Amino acid sequence: MSPTSRFQVKKVAVLGAGVMGAQIAAHLVNVKVPVILFDLPAKEGPKNGIVIKAVEGLKKLKPAPLGVPEDAALIQQANYEENMELLKECDLIIEAIAERMDWKTDLYHKIAPFIAEGAIVASNTSGLSITKLSEALPESIKPRFCGIHFFNPPRYMTLVELINTPTTEPKVLDDLEAFVTSALGKGVIRAHDTPNFIANRVGIASMLATIKEAGTFNLSYDVVDDLTGKKLGRASSGTFRTADVVGLDTMAHVIKTLQDNLGPGKVEDPFSDVYGTPPVLAKLLESKSLGQKTGAGFYKKQGRDILRLDPESMEYVPAGAKANEVVGRMLKKPAGERLKLLREAEGAEARFLWAILRDQFHYAAVHLETIAETARDIDFAMRWGFGSKQGPFELWQQAGWKQVATWIQEDIDAGKALSKAPLPDWVFKGPVADAGGVHTAEGSWSASAKKFIPRRKLPVYERQFFPEDVLGSKAPAFETAGTTLHEDDAIRLWTLGGANDDVLIASIKTKMHAISPDVAEGLAMGVELAEKSYKGMVIWSNDEMFSAGADLQAMLPAFMMGGAKAIEGAEAELQNVMLKLRYAAVPVVSAIRGIALGGGCEMAVYSARRVAAMESYIGLVEVGVGLVPGAGGLTYIARRAAENAGTSTNKDILPFLTEGFTAAAMAKVGTSAIESRKIGYLLDSDVIVPNKDELLFVALNEARALFNSGYRAPHKRQFPVVGRNGWATIKGQLVNMRDGGFISAHDFHIAGLIAGVVCGGDVDAGTLVTEEYLMTLERKAFCSLLEHPKTQERIMGMMSTGKPVRN
Repeated sequence: MSPTSRFQVKKVAVLGAGVMGAQIAAHLVNVKVPVILFDLPAKEGPKNGIVIKAVEGLKKLKPAPLGVPEDAALIQQANYEENMELLKECDLIIEAIAERMDWKTDLYHKIAPFIAEGAIVASNTSGLSITKLSEALPESIKPRFCGIHFFNPPRYMTLVELINTPTTEPKVLDDLEAFVTSALGKGVIRAHDTPNFIANRVGIASMLATIKEAGTFNLSYDVVDDLTGKKLGRASSGTFRTADVVGLDTMAHVIKTLQDNLGPGKVEDPFSDVYGTPPVLAKLLESKSLGQKTGAGFYKKQGRDILRLDPESMEYVPAGAKANEVVGRMLKKPAGERLKLLREAEGAEARFLWAILRDQFHYAAVHLETIAETARDIDFAMRWGFGSKQGPFELWQQAGWKQVATWIQEDIDAGKALSKAPLPDWVFKGPVADAGGVHTAEGSWSASAKKFIPRRKLPVYERQFFPEDVLGSKAPAFETAGTTLHEDDAIRLWTLGGANDDVLIASIKTKMHAISPDVAEGLAMGVELAEKSYKGMVIWSNDEMFSAGADLQAMLPAFMMGGAKAIEGAEAELQNVMLKLRYAAVPVVSAIRGIALGGGCEMAVYSARRVAAMESYIGLVEVGVGLVPGAGGLTYIARRAAENAGTSTNKDILPFLTEGFTAAAMAKVGTSAIESRKIGYLLDSDVIVPNKDELLFVALNEARALFNSGYRAPHKRQFPVVGRNGWATIKGQLVNMRDGGFISAHDFHIAGLIAGVVCGGDVDAGTLVTEEYLMTLERKAFCSLLEHPKTQERIMGMMSTGKPVRN
């Protein structure tokens, strides 16, 4: 078998240390890609002054662009005057300077002599013509040049648009798509070289339509945001708040690209009238009110109060108005019924919602042929780039393709729509009408190719067993895929089939994947099955929740009837399951994505190996409900401290215990897989996976590799604890925190119990203990707290409001 040739990215250069350039560099560091960040030489002070300031800024930016702030030091700093030779070391050069065609082309002339043979050059622009930009490059580089459009903030936003020119080599785009997908963890769509590409073209047109329709129906900005946020299945910030966060100057720039390139005498666009700058936006720009970055835009924060702009008076007035509850109920109905109710309603809010949905359907259908290869690309663009749960074509199809199309055309004919352009013929007749929509098992509709086109089959996508897909594509669902060995309401034990038939998968099914007694029983059964017939077991589910922890609600009936004693047995069972995972004869791998809290964190740390998506949030948070970790979390902290001290010249365990104790006592959650590793919930041997859709692939391979390497469970050994002296030291620090008002008396009590367990209780320093001994201390502390009135207040508060009670 010949070795496979692949595009190796050993180092990346990012040109431009502005907001986007610096954050792209930060994300490259997150995924372990060496990066050099360039900018102009500073006029005063150190030559790298501009880059130094940008890198420092990354540490303070929210949401955090870096997995941990100290990784900012890994960004190599450079300037165009002294360091151009460094470009020769780079396999990929991402240009991310200001959106000025002349500045970009001038930079290309400067860098061209230093671009390595075979290196790809890509411009991160939100809408400038990639073909025009390419004209500034030598013929030898043009085939390796394309557009690459990241969305802000690049660490968190899934979408990256790739844009080719007529001279871009197809292999260059394939190579870049593979790198961006697997190494950076992004969702790639390929856009045509049209103004603002796909996401900003449809998204900004939709925002402009929303502003226009809000004026037509005389709705205030806070009500519009309440209507166009989570209730509509879109980003929680709604429309005007999103504009403030993005920056009104940035929004205006994207609108200007539409104005400069589309309309009479330019590229024809029947919606060009919509692209005018809304008068209210023009006034805000004139007064330098640019949104969040300047403290005022459509909203303004005054002390603790949020004010909204009144567009008539241009004064700020109290905000916080909510949409009519009747409309909220309409939005919970099935798609077809929902759209019918909104269209036929008499109230302004409901009719406004129908209008903005109709406008987006209309716009997407008219422009599909010119801006995107398929309807799938538009739907993914709106999901991955604008935070919508569904793309416009998905919702239209779900609601009933032909019926909704008839409604849209009726509104166009009646002059209610934003443009007189009729819906394209393919909407009403031919394959789309026959199939009942643009997405089918065969593929998604391409208006330009006039056929359904399947997803691109690049080798990188073989790593994704259950990739995100569009409604109507009939893609296999993980809930029913493969071969089921056992299934109940709590858990499914199954195998994927084919080459992956040798590793068992355990998928938790409870709400928030809470670990109920039934889940614990299912995990134990999974270990037994895996030991008998498989190479290992992977704990994995295909959503944003590994596990929110133990199921307190499931424990309540037993507690009400038998008090804390009744719970002690259930806790002991859960602890035994954790030990069963740790000492299984085959490797158990936890595939973590999203939150792994409390018992979810414990389940992960008791596995043989952890494979975590970059966006994994791991921690022991039981303090929030007035409890201590009770399923082995504190035992793990004590054991790891002893193990770490054992490999150090400093045999004092207490310094190694401090971070774990603090994390549990303060309910600290790692805000990335990288920070979770720093806290100690992930180890250096664990794998961080940039792309969530590759998690199962990597986890199955990890389990198989461990087994094939002759895996044996660790020895059950005793280990030393710090004992009563260490406990007293920690308690002394807690007294200072309590007396200084940093923690409440109940927090002090809980933290003292946590310290007692991790220190090994009232024993001499260096006493050797077992995991079972510490777990007994854990159970006693857990059950004593269950009977405490203040803990009961916290539990009931969390269960009724979902928020922690501080008492």
